[in-house]
Amino acid sequence: MFEEGQLYSPVTRQADGQVEVHLGENHPGFKDEHYRARRNEIAAVATDWDPREPVPHIDYTDEENRIWATVCTELAPKHEHYAHSEYLAAKQALGLPTDHVPQLEQVTASIKPLTGWTYITAPGLVELREFYSSLGDKVFHSTQYLRHPSEPLYTPEPDIIHEVIGHANQLASPRFSTLTAAAGRAAQRLQTEDALKFLADVFWFSLEFGVIHEDGLLKAYGAGILSSYGEMDEFRQMEIRPLDIGQMGTLNYDITSYQPILFAADSLDQLDDVVGVFFETCDDETPDRVRRELHLTS
Repeated sequence: MFEEGQLYSPVTRQADGQVEVHLGENHPGFKDEHYRARRNEIAAVATDWDPREPVPHIDYTDEENRIWATVCTELAPKHEHYAHSEYLAAKQALGLPTDHVPQLEQVTASIKPLTGWTYITAPGLVELREFYSSLGDKVFHSTQYLRHPSEPLYTPEPDIIHEVIGHANQLASPRFSTLTAAAGRAAQRLQTEDALKFLADVFWFSLEFGVIHEDGLLKAYGAGILSSYGEMDEFRQMEIRPLDIGQMGTLNYDITSYQPILFAADSLDQLDDVVGVFFETCDDETPDRVRRELHLTS
């Protein structure tokens, strides 16, 4: 099951007003005081942001721009090989810069004319209900920090590379945009935490780690795969199951490693018919109803 706190390093404000990002001991930047100070600085900007004001501008360093450029360069050929054509067309239409980190205002300016999305800043973890409900209004909470320079092709937590290269390129597709917004509208009407977590798990196995058959090949459309150099090398070797909302909403998984089980759609139309219809129709009774059905068929 999904555990929201695992995804991001906790961010707190100390008694003296300083904002601190609590990196885990296994984080590549844990012992790098310069990196930790930079993370604190960027988190403070997001924490202090007034939503009535423009999204804050981050003056990215040359090193941070090099990380972005390196990742863009390395991911580009993998996208051409592994990404579904719907994602590739959306990526081309969005036209994000590849030589420097885009400001979130720039991401919004590029994506809004295509599918209507707005990007806003987050220091790290956004409460589960707030994050998913915002998707229903086509608002995406994005971090602004970058991964540690020692491992530009790896991050233990979502950074702006994941949120923009993974999700913004995906959201520039009208079809993936529609699915994501439908998940958000579902979150807005769900009242129980159980139903919300069930929804989040289906989202995980679709819009985060979804795969799809295209022209006889298994392709990826999930943002978690398409923003990860390593995941793209591994996903075709995993156990591939057909779309099954019951399994997607109840399967236990570990977000800290490559996903060993993935769910594949036969086509975009089937993705809409199964996942899209689930997002449009799920309610607070859905988890119990699905579990009863799974018990009856097991």
